[in-house]
This record gives sequence, structure tokens and C-alpha cells, in this order.
Amino acid sequence: MGTTIISPTFLSACLLLLCLVCCLKEGYGLERRATAESHHLEHSHTIQVTSLLPSSICSPATKELNKKSSLRVVHKHGPCSQLHRQDKANIPTDAEILRQDEARVKSIHLKLARSSGSSNVDQIDATNLPAKDGSVVGSGNYVVTVGLGTPKKDLTLIFDTGSDITWTQCQPCAGSCYQQLDPVFAPSQSSTYSNISCNSTTCNSLASATGIKPRCSSACVYGIQYGDMSFSIGFFAKETLTLTSSDVFKDFLFGCGQNNQGLFRGAAGLIGLGRDKLSLPSQTALKYKGVFSYCLPSSASSTGFLSFGDTGASKSVKFITLSTVSQRSAFYGIDITGISVGGQKLSIAASVFTAGSAIIDSGTVITRLPPTAYAALSSEFKKQMSQYPMAPASKLLDTCYDFTKYSSVNVPKISFFFSGGVEVPIAAEGIFFVRSISQVCLAFARNNNDTDIGIFGNTQQKTLQVVYDVAGGRLGFATGGCT
Repeated sequence: MGTTIISPTFLSACLLLLCLVCCLKEGYGLERRATAESHHLEHSHTIQVTSLLPSSICSPATKELNKKSSLRVVHKHGPCSQLHRQDKANIPTDAEILRQDEARVKSIHLKLARSSGSSNVDQIDATNLPAKDGSVVGSGNYVVTVGLGTPKKDLTLIFDTGSDITWTQCQPCAGSCYQQLDPVFAPSQSSTYSNISCNSTTCNSLASATGIKPRCSSACVYGIQYGDMSFSIGFFAKETLTLTSSDVFKDFLFGCGQNNQGLFRGAAGLIGLGRDKLSLPSQTALKYKGVFSYCLPSSASSTGFLSFGDTGASKSVKFITLSTVSQRSAFYGIDITGISVGGQKLSIAASVFTAGSAIIDSGTVITRLPPTAYAALSSEFKKQMSQYPMAPASKLLDTCYDFTKYSSVNVPKISFFFSGGVEVPIAAEGIFFVRSISQVCLAFARNNNDTDIGIFGNTQQKTLQVVYDVAGGRLGFATGGCT
């Protein structure tokens, strides 16, 4: 058999071809790695760990809605708030905040059970509420300043989309008043104050707003009770409300609290932004057409806004249809259809979200999800955060991390999907509840059952402009509202 002689030219050609194939394979591998890295960066936030820590300096947002019918929003426990500066000793701990949040969620579930007919409003009346100290409520986190009376007196009030009636503490505090920063409102010093009569239709309308039947004591008496059995009782009255120098409302209906048990840590009371006809949006609908919006600040050391009327919302606002949770409920119902983590849409059956429905609430801190949905969210988040050491769970929050050895971390982006296919990205500031750098927790929690009402809480709403078009039955979202 003859010997095959391979020419040097052929051998060189083969080696060159082999090199080309290897180079192409390596190049394809590099391209795939680059594509994967690009996808990872596109669907993740890079967060400086130091930014997770609270600041003692107020840094107002550089982007706020510049409107005449707009109020500045601050976190009541942050350095931008007078309440914080005057009452630092009573700032709640993280454990207290989470405990208060659980109390609020339980009260929302109870209120919805009542509104669906599971409980009778007539079982409770405004003169027979339990006298239990409510110092741990702290319900609601964000405050604005408004004027009440003639001449007007400035009052710092918590605003709350989960409440309907607006109320403030009033002299002479016939029962008791908790300590507040502003002077307690004195009806006797206002020329425009008047009580509502007992037998009026206005008095009778209180039951739908408070869940408690009004009573009579020379004038109409309201009562409202919160999650931990704390309460406010007083005269239902009308007065001049001043939101801004050009936005003044005569005969505004509100509660003038004479017996108030330990609520709200320094705030003078509450502004109700719910859907009932006694809420502020309903009472000012002639001017504002049932439209208001807010942007919750990125942190407790920044600022946001609460605006009324034509919000001047940009074209980037995406609207969804408001739903009705129950016929007698004043909560703002929303239809959640899905969640994504790091660009990955979670495999959650649509029936999981429809089983209990959901609301949006400015006073709930931690978003509550059906257990099935939360399990999918937590699992995928852990998978994409596997490079970071986990930290011990708390009672409410079970997906926590220890970032003490890191200067920055890459965190997968989270988006919520609503009816109509609307996607709302959660800001980086809306993903975690930070107890310490060694315990940074995913700011979502599970309900007890899939049939419990879901709640889109205020942590996830940070920096979003949220537009409530109540008259139009719409809710809008835009990113970067107060960054």
C-alpha cells in the first residue's frame, strides 16, 4: 500500500480552518455571554448599599409636580417632617412599624368583611366604643399641611386612601386628646365653624364612611375605630378648608374629635381620600372633578406631592380600570394579573389573583399577595439573588439578605401587571424593607389565604405618580414622579 503524502499547503489550510472554527465558536460564546450580561443589566438595579441606610438630612426631590393645587408630602418619621424633628424619642422601631402594618391589614380585611355583609354596621355605635389606648397604631406614613377655620389654622394631617372621613382633634378635648405637634384646633375661635344637626341626612350618611352608626348629643356625633381598637369620637361639623391660597372650600364636612385615643403620633388627624361621598375627593368634586394624584417620596428623607384636579400628568401615565371590591366598600379596587422578576414573567394562574381581588392603599407599608403568588415571587427572587448571603427572616418578611460585605448589589427588577396588559415597574427604592444592612428584606408578604384581599402597599408606590380619576373610574401610574 502506498504512503499518502500530505502537502504543507494542505496542512496549513486545515490548521487555518481549525483556527477559524475555534475563533468563531469562541466569538459566539463571547457574544452569548455579552448578550446574557446585557440582559442581566437591563433587568436589574445596581444599588449602592449605603443608600439603603436612613439619612438624617432632608433632601427635597428635584422633580416635583409644580401646580397651584399641590401640597408637599413628607414621611412623618423623616427629617423633612416637623413631627420627626419635634418628637424624635417616639419614632417607632422597625418591629413596631411591621406590627402596626399587620394591625392595619387586619382592620382592612375586617372592614371589607363588614362591607360585604358579614357584619352589621348597627352592631357598633359612636357613643359606645372601647376605651383602649391606641398609641401603637401609627396608621399611615405620609403627611401634608392644610388650613382649617377662619382665620385658618395650619394642621399636619396624615392622608389615607383607605379612609373616608377627614377629622382632627378639637378643643376642649372633652374626653381626651393625644399629644400633637400643632396647637389643637379650637372651634370657638373660628367664625365659620358649625355643628351638623342630629336628624339631618348628612348625619345619617356617616355610617357608610365610618362603619359606625352616628349618635346624638346636642349635635351629630361621629365615631371611627381603627385596627387596634383605638378611635376618635366627636362632633360632625362643617368648616372652611384651605388647601392652598387659591383653593378654599366652605362648609367642608369633617370630624371635630373630642375623645381621641393615642392615634398617629403627633399628627393632628387624618385626611380621608377614599371613595365615599364624605371623602375629600367627593366633597371637592365640583372643582377638581374627582381627580387627585400623589407621589410618595423615594425615602423618608425626601419629599413628594399630593395634588388635586387636572394633575398635568404626562403622556407616560398608564391607566387601568378601577374595580369595586364590594358594593359598600370605599377602597380603590385594582385587578393584578401578573408579576415579573428580572424580566422573567412568573408562572402564576390568573385565578390566583382573581380569587381574592386587590386594592391599592397609601397607608399599608408592605404589599400583601396571595400565598401562591408570593411563593412564586420569593422563589424567583432568591434564584436571581443566589450570589448574596441570606439573613434571618422576621415574623412578616422571610426573604432577607446580609449586604455587610458589599458596597453595591445588583437586584432584579420587579414589575406588576394589571388589567389591560399595563406594566408598572417598581422603583429600586420600592423593593426592600431595610431593618439594617445585615437584614435587608424583600418588601412583600403573603396573606393567610389566596381568597384574602391583596394590597398594593406604599413601599411599592415610592416615586410613582399615582393618578386617581375617581369620576372616570380610572387609576393611572407613571414612573419617576418625584425623583
